[in-house]
Amino acid sequence: MTVKIGLALGSGASRGWAHIGVIRALQKYDIHPDVVCGCSVGAIVGAAYAASRLDDLESWATSLTKMEMAKYAGLNFRAGWINKQRLQEGFNQFICEKGATFDQLDKPFGCVATDLHTGREIWFTQGDLQTGMWASMSLPGLFPPVLHEDKWLVDGGLVNPVPVSMCRSLGADVVIAVDLNGDIVGKHRRPEPGIPKTSPLPPKPEPEPNAVKKEQPLLDNLRNTVMDYSSSLFAISTAPPEPVAPGFFDTIAGAVNIMQDRITRSRMAGDPPEILLSPRLSDIGILEFYRAEEAIQVGYDVTLQQLEGIRRMVGAF
Repeated sequence: MTVKIGLALGSGASRGWAHIGVIRALQKYDIHPDVVCGCSVGAIVGAAYAASRLDDLESWATSLTKMEMAKYAGLNFRAGWINKQRLQEGFNQFICEKGATFDQLDKPFGCVATDLHTGREIWFTQGDLQTGMWASMSLPGLFPPVLHEDKWLVDGGLVNPVPVSMCRSLGADVVIAVDLNGDIVGKHRRPEPGIPKTSPLPPKPEPEPNAVKKEQPLLDNLRNTVMDYSSSLFAISTAPPEPVAPGFFDTIAGAVNIMQDRITRSRMAGDPPEILLSPRLSDIGILEFYRAEEAIQVGYDVTLQQLEGIRRMVGAF
């Protein structure tokens, strides 16, 4: 019996480059998924893989820098915080040409989006490929909703972050699922590098050994007076600093991480994959797409760690 292998690539924004590492490890050991399904960034990597353009996507991803990422930033409260037009150019060049369809891919591929009005899961397996990709990755706040067949569609991670069920529907016997959010909840905030959490006052200097004792009370009183006045004027205090509220993207990241983690756990409890890969990527921020090499390596390593289990599962059919 020929085993039909499905690969379900989960959502996770910039952490999604780990999917490239997963696929590279599978390829190295001659394991080639027959069906690929993706959600959000998983749809991007999955489409490139199904179109035999993974090399191009990896080259693009690893070339991104903080300066390069600035080109894709936008500020439009109606259209989102990402410049969709510039990102579209990258998709055209490194994933698929504009107008490409699902039928033109080299292997079966599907991606999932969410109907913003009803909350229903929308599957894309035919028609315009980039429409499906955009709908699947349209995270509210970052991208505008996509209009498709009179429905406004947003990120598929709101309903099915790791589309195991879609892989099975497309005929997979064994599903390898990649969950990018398993270790994220509670870990999305990190202190800024080089900035300590608290800034204690420097220790008081030791008195000079030859200091005149009779001057000490006067100096102490003068120093204390200056310190008290400065504290009242400039609000200097040795008390711990007030907690700083999470920023805009930290708040979005935390909320999305919690939601997707809970949904993924619930759905996998009812329909578990044969193999679950959970790269540990909590240190990579939601928009740190310039850290592709790190994410790819993590995806590659976690796949090798479970390679024997993957081989056993595939060989069991």
